[in-house]
Amino acid sequence: MMRQAGRYLPEYRELRAQAGSFLNLCYNPELATEVTLQPLKRFDLDAAILFADILLVPQALGASLTFAEGEGPVLSTVTSDRDVAALSLDGVVERLSPIYETVRRVAAAKPSHATLIGFCGAPWTVASYMIEGRGSSRQNARLAAIAGEPWFARLIDILVEASVGYLVAQLKAGAEAVQIFDSWAGDLPAHEFRRWSLEPIRKIIEGIRAEIPGARVIGFPRAAGTNVADFAASAGANAVGVDSSMSVEAIRRDVIPYCAVQGNLDPLQLLAGGERLDRAVDELVTGLNPARHIVNLGHGILPQTPIDNVIRFIERVRQHDGA
Repeated sequence: MMRQAGRYLPEYRELRAQAGSFLNLCYNPELATEVTLQPLKRFDLDAAILFADILLVPQALGASLTFAEGEGPVLSTVTSDRDVAALSLDGVVERLSPIYETVRRVAAAKPSHATLIGFCGAPWTVASYMIEGRGSSRQNARLAAIAGEPWFARLIDILVEASVGYLVAQLKAGAEAVQIFDSWAGDLPAHEFRRWSLEPIRKIIEGIRAEIPGARVIGFPRAAGTNVADFAASAGANAVGVDSSMSVEAIRRDVIPYCAVQGNLDPLQLLAGGERLDRAVDELVTGLNPARHIVNLGHGILPQTPIDNVIRFIERVRQHDGA
């Protein structure tokens, strides 16, 4: 499940308080390892998802980053040639070394049947945060993308290069697959989507495989609508994550012919629980070829989700796969 740890697990909240801040938790390999493994200790899951944050990359590039209580991330803004020039790729991969130590520790400690998935944010989503300084609105980022601002194109190129190095380092440290999250892909109209979401992710995947042939990569262009078909056909990902708006029929038609699919149960279905959840799981699992489908949520698990609902969800899926 996406966002496996987080506020819905009490043991996560305890470690978060112990760390003192969210960033301290991200950069402490001992604690970040424990957070990554917490869901596997509670639930019968097939994968561990690295605990980190997509905004560690811009911080490593030189942007300031804080997490204000109750407000989310706050970054220094990038809105000009001068701001982009102040970012530095020199040493960016090395500055993220605590994350690779977390990967190594999780790889050594996880159950043998569980896959370790690393991740990063897609250039478009990360650039949106950097331009706005926070995640509440993306209007300025969208305007820069539509206008084709040269400084914006350069920012995307920098993020592509940094992301390649970051994901390659995760794979070398022990991640068995990596996922690229484009949370704001749905903000882009079709031709801008291809230019600023699909193409940068395709370049990241090519860059990874130039270093690690056969590397397994999942792309997640959230809320991309009909653009998901183009992404599945062209990005080069082994699997594509799909959000809850996409029907089983559309997944079979637009994604499965090109790659595996990950998704797409509505997190609100998981929150609701009960027989509604059972029916939603049944429709999803029986509607897709199990050899081409990673059962998952269509977006991050909601913090108020009852743990009993998570257990019910997993057990319902297991009834279908015979595990």
